[in-house]
Amino acid sequence: MGRVLQRTAISTNIKERLDFSCALFGPDGGLVSNAPHIPVHLGAMQETVQFQIRNLGAELREGDVILSNHPSAGGSHLPDLTVITPVFWPGVPQPVFFVASRGHHADIGGSTPGSMPPHSTALCQEGATFLSFKLVQGGVFQEEGEDLGTAGT
Repeated sequence: MGRVLQRTAISTNIKERLDFSCALFGPDGGLVSNAPHIPVHLGAMQETVQFQIRNLGAELREGDVILSNHPSAGGSHLPDLTVITPVFWPGVPQPVFFVASRGHHADIGGSTPGSMPPHSTALCQEGATFLSFKLVQGGVFQEEGEDLGTAGT
């Protein structure tokens, strides 16, 4: 997983700095297997997957891909974007496992370049937040979509 992500990445942080992690998670969101990537990513990713199960569980369908970076959803810091794909098996209505990757993106917006301004007093000043954004829904990329989360920023 990690090698494929690295080879196909456009981001220098992922392709050259290797600031990313990939793992497989069980149907309950528990970590099953991971490559030796960034430990802090892997520790927080389990909570991110479990949050999405709690938040979107009944709404997850084959072909969905979720994007999240929000601290209340297991995000470690805003530039670390987590992409979660539920994997389904024919005849089984719930995901049988999840695939997730977390990668550092240098700028996610905010009041200063780099997305980590030192004088922030609100999360929105640090950049864009995604609680539960269906990046792909039913196999269709959502260029214009809305975050399905409910936590305030």
